[in-house]
Amino acid sequence: MKAYKRIVMILCIAAFVISVGCIAVKVNLYKQKQRDFNEKYTLSREINKSISAGGIQTVMVNPEGKVDMAGAYALGDYQVQITSVSLWDDITAVSAGTAHIVGLRDDGSVVATGSNYDGCSDVGDWKNIKVVSAGSDYTVGLDENGGVMATGYNNEGQCDVESWTDIVDIGAGMIHTVGLKSNGKVVATGSNGSGRCDVDEWEDIAGISVGSNHTVGLKSDGTVVATGNNVNGQCNVEKWKDIVAISAGYNYTLGLKSDGTVVATEFKEGGAYGYDGQCEVEKWKDIVAIEAGSRHAIGIKEDGSVLAIGENMYGQCEVFNWNLFE
Repeated sequence: MKAYKRIVMILCIAAFVISVGCIAVKVNLYKQKQRDFNEKYTLSREINKSISAGGIQTVMVNPEGKVDMAGAYALGDYQVQITSVSLWDDITAVSAGTAHIVGLRDDGSVVATGSNYDGCSDVGDWKNIKVVSAGSDYTVGLDENGGVMATGYNNEGQCDVESWTDIVDIGAGMIHTVGLKSNGKVVATGSNGSGRCDVDEWEDIAGISVGSNHTVGLKSDGTVVATGNNVNGQCNVEKWKDIVAISAGYNYTLGLKSDGTVVATEFKEGGAYGYDGQCEVEKWKDIVAIEAGSRHAIGIKEDGSVLAIGENMYGQCEVFNWNLFE
């Protein structure tokens, strides 16, 4: 009997040790997956600061701190905008809005060109800025202390961000603005048409992207949430997994997977604008960053080369000789 009890005790101890070992393995795997997510998300976010797809243009900060541009704002206005951005120097980040471009200098100052409707380009006195985002006729800036400022068109309250604190990222849409807080929560202001600002209950968010009429959030577990206008299926992201970066366009959403491939929402006909092939990214591979314009999509490969697909009426996809690293 004593021998039997001893055997049972040994088996119980062995089972406990194995159980603890399994838990440890699972914890280590989770930690490794989280480290991989953080590394790839951080890389993608840093690269994204250097390239932006707007309404009918694409802009990129080249290795010399200058800005390259493809596309135009309006017929007959192409050369003016090219000349303006080509004069900038010491640029570390760019953001293209509907009709203006904003550049962030390495000293934290900001420059802008293009439309100045309602003062959307009045950023000359901004200082200590670390993130800029150009929306539709307005501009938002995030300072080094987590505060936010905005200038330009404010018909829906999209510029009412002065009370925000502890913000680590920002996004400007057509008439709404979204901010990511340091605790993983999200705030929003502006028009709440179709629920595009319904982000109060989001948590554990690592990244945000703001489309014209919808908002997308990337969770730290690689899943994605979205709210807002879904007439074209741009919010159908609930099944996505292993995502390390997101980008919201006018009527679609892109997701970068941890294996370097890209997914896009399945476009559904409806609304004011049709389809220009911007979601046909399933063959892309070795991608490290993505950017969704209004109706054209941009991908950055591991070697720094740039891919583009979608509307190209103004040459906004003519980026095939660009390289972000060379």
